[in-house]
Amino acid sequence: MKYIIMLLIVVGAALTDFLTGYIKAYGAGEVYSRKMRIGGLNKLCEVFVMGASIGLNIGLDRLGQYYQSQQLTDVAGAVTASGVFFYILLMEIVSVLENLAEIFPDAAWIGRIIKRFRLLGSDKGNDDKNEEE
Repeated sequence: MKYIIMLLIVVGAALTDFLTGYIKAYGAGEVYSRKMRIGGLNKLCEVFVMGASIGLNIGLDRLGQYYQSQQLTDVAGAVTASGVFFYILLMEIVSVLENLAEIFPDAAWIGRIIKRFRLLGSDKGNDDKNEEE
């Protein structure tokens, strides 16, 4: 059940990011099918990566039963699935906040939150270049 919940949270976060990105683009008059297609495929890949990490967690759990190393494989699987989950979730939260900051320019508190999240990650300001390519 925990895997379904993790996957649903990632799907929900990806959909929220996609929809807020669409609203931002629509409001700016910059809705482009190529950009939406790439964004949608990126979100789909995030869901696949989350599914793969959940599969790895389940696989390691089963493998540990055969090799009498249940604790080691439990930890390895949990770290993998949880790490991917929290990374994707953090990435989506920052992206949604960036979209909201452009939709609501008067909400200065969003900019402060984004700066704090960026300090946690390895984002060095190259995201604008990557989005345009």
